[in-house]
Amino acid sequence: MARCRSYLRGLDICVTVLLLVSGVVMIGVGFSTIEGNIPVAELFDQLSSSNGLLVLQVFGPLTVVLSFLGICAATLDLKPLLLVFSALIFVEFVALMVVASPLVQVQAQMDGAVDEVFLNVTPLHRAELYIQKELNKLQASDFCCGLKSFEDWETDFPNSCFCTAPSSLPATSNLQPSAQAGNSSSRGPCVLAGSDLSPLTSHVTDKVWVHSKPCGPILKSYLSFPIKLRIGIISAFATIAMAAIALSLALGLEEYWKTPPVETIVDDFNRVKYQPKPSQT
Repeated sequence: MARCRSYLRGLDICVTVLLLVSGVVMIGVGFSTIEGNIPVAELFDQLSSSNGLLVLQVFGPLTVVLSFLGICAATLDLKPLLLVFSALIFVEFVALMVVASPLVQVQAQMDGAVDEVFLNVTPLHRAELYIQKELNKLQASDFCCGLKSFEDWETDFPNSCFCTAPSSLPATSNLQPSAQAGNSSSRGPCVLAGSDLSPLTSHVTDKVWVHSKPCGPILKSYLSFPIKLRIGIISAFATIAMAAIALSLALGLEEYWKTPPVETIVDDFNRVKYQPKPSQT
């Protein structure tokens, strides 16, 4: 029994250390500037990408302080302090779940809000020059064109949309954009675009080939990453906190579930009696 209790105590200390690490991570992410790495960030000024930052900034330091309390209580084997630690962590857990629950709703609404932004900014050749400049950088680096499709540029394609024409094409092909979407170059799939397409022309070297992959999904992934990261950190904290609460309660309430040692006594009439062993302390 003593060995089992020793293992339980060591496990409690390890889990509380993990809780301390999660608090440090919450502080680091809460005070970091992940949003600064979003391409074409000016497009999404009206969208709140800082959801959950205040939650991490407040609950991160609180988790670190309570974790130190729990480590001291488990190391020194102070049962009342273990119970206080369990109660405080449970209160923090409930408060964090209540405050952070809107993050899930924000994540669900993000795609619709971004699609509305895309709709308002198209056609792209009429957008603000700084938006076009930033979007050109993204198109050149990720080999994409447009937000929802290359047609967002209408027929005024920037150089970042162009891609190398496929090396070999069938001699008899219908030169419609939808029919050519499967052709690809070394930099990704390409599609024929432009107003000068002619089904009667067999030479395609003078046609406009652009990247068929849209940039919208890439921008959505950049936007949703900070929120997904915060949800992941909070979920990890919740899991570790529940384990820490259970272990600390088990140690703090040990006298209620631990079976007391007994000793056997045989009296003068050969009757066996069982009674608790006297305490060694």
